[in-house]
Amino acid sequence: MSVKERKERERAARERLIVAAARELAEQQGWDAVTTRRLAELIEYSQPVLYSHFRGKREIIGAVALEGAAELAAAVRAATADVDGPRERVAALARAYLDFAERNPAVYDAIFQLDGGLAYAQEDTPEPLKDAFAALMENLAEAAGDGIDPGLFTEVVWASLHGIATLTRAKRLLPEYAEQRVELLVDRLPVL
Repeated sequence: MSVKERKERERAARERLIVAAARELAEQQGWDAVTTRRLAELIEYSQPVLYSHFRGKREIIGAVALEGAAELAAAVRAATADVDGPRERVAALARAYLDFAERNPAVYDAIFQLDGGLAYAQEDTPEPLKDAFAALMENLAEAAGDGIDPGLFTEVVWASLHGIATLTRAKRLLPEYAEQRVELLVDRLPVL
């Protein structure tokens, strides 16, 4: 292995370490606790080393969002892979999405709530974000019904799930109705 390859591998490892430390700190103490100073202390590198990877917290949030979007896509696909029937797939998708949001609140915030400097719903949207949306649409397109754009339908269902996830986390919804919300959402879709 060349010196250049080794340095690139070490750089990638440091970047993964920074992102992992930011995720862990955010999950434990919230995003307000994530500062370059704290991250530098956690990973035992200087702040200039962090700045050689990320220009600041915003870019770190963006990196966490991209990693989280890939994980969300994988979770949705895993949950729906062996499920037969559109109704059952949509229910599995909804549960996987809400479970991801509950288990990874700081990552969920990085993807959907915080400014990570990422473009959404545009041509230059990063691939992990596009793929997370594609994972939803793969399972929702059939449920859209005739004459309804699958992308638009996916946006509406996604917005519903996001609302449920956000309101549940803010303790604005009664926890005992969690499963009934999924069933109600699925039961009201046009072709299911």
